[in-house]
Amino acid sequence: MSDSPPKAAAPYVPPDQQPIQRIVGKRVTPPPGTMPSPEARAAMTANARYVTRAPKGVFFYKSHEEMIQDRERWTIDAVVARHSQRV
Repeated sequence: MSDSPPKAAAPYVPPDQQPIQRIVGKRVTPPPGTMPSPEARAAMTANARYVTRAPKGVFFYKSHEEMIQDRERWTIDAVVARHSQRV
């Protein structure tokens, strides 16, 4: 019998997941009171102005066909709106 402590078991990894081998980078939280950079501010503003044509909410459909009709209608509305902005 050896006097060394037993080896720690490998961490459990669900069968549908792959273990993370390494961390490439970390985000650093800025100190409190620090204003975002102009680039970050512009990105937040652009993201806030992004509009989708699909209304928000939870929808219940009687069939897949009914759902597909709504989705296609919203997609076509978005394409038409974007095209009319470019012209």
